[in-house]
Amino acid sequence: MTYKPFHIHGGTRDSRFLITCDHAANTVPEFINGGDLGLAEADMSRHIAYDVGAAGVTRALADALGCAAVLSNFSRLVIDPNRGADDPTLLMKLSDGAIIPANRHADDAEVSRRRSALYDPYHEALAALAARREDTVIIAMHSFTPQMQGRAPRPWHVGVLWAEDGRYAHPLIQRLKEEADLCIGDNEPYTGYLPGDAIDTHATAHGRPNALIEIRNDLIETDQQQRGWATRLAPILLDALSRSGV
Repeated sequence: MTYKPFHIHGGTRDSRFLITCDHAANTVPEFINGGDLGLAEADMSRHIAYDVGAAGVTRALADALGCAAVLSNFSRLVIDPNRGADDPTLLMKLSDGAIIPANRHADDAEVSRRRSALYDPYHEALAALAARREDTVIIAMHSFTPQMQGRAPRPWHVGVLWAEDGRYAHPLIQRLKEEADLCIGDNEPYTGYLPGDAIDTHATAHGRPNALIEIRNDLIETDQQQRGWATRLAPILLDALSRSGV
């Protein structure tokens, strides 16, 4: 089977929602250092290589909402599709205490090669899906680790990230806070302002309502957990859209 740097799930569906999963896979294509970044399997299985559980939630959520989703098929350590093309963290050489051997000496030519083969095709697919409707709402699905090395534990179950356009994110945060058993982060555990990132490029720059959702990855480790969160989130996302008026 020919390698493809992205997957489209439910591509023929006609819905306002488009779900993206920038860090869906920990795949290292064969043409990148023989398919090996030089990291131990344990490191390639944790959050530094991909967003654990996010792909399963993305597919199940797209099914629940009857919408399309686009998912990357390469590790964020190969090249990060949720970074601007000129972001210094586009190709990470150190992540949460782990040195990435195959990236240590990567020069501009290598970054350009990875961009052309992986990053650009993913973004072209995302752009084409987003442009099918004038009223597209983009939901970016991510997950986060419960604790970074040397840092305090993170209490949030879900975080919603946003930048200057909070038209959809604000009512979504409010709606999630109505769930009594959840601890919700407003621009936690990260800030939503990352110039040139996927949301900035495909949503903010085009005036499209959006939200980036982060789920703590210990809550979505299994298929059952992933489907459960998708089932829970779908009506919440719809309710927030109705409240937003966008």
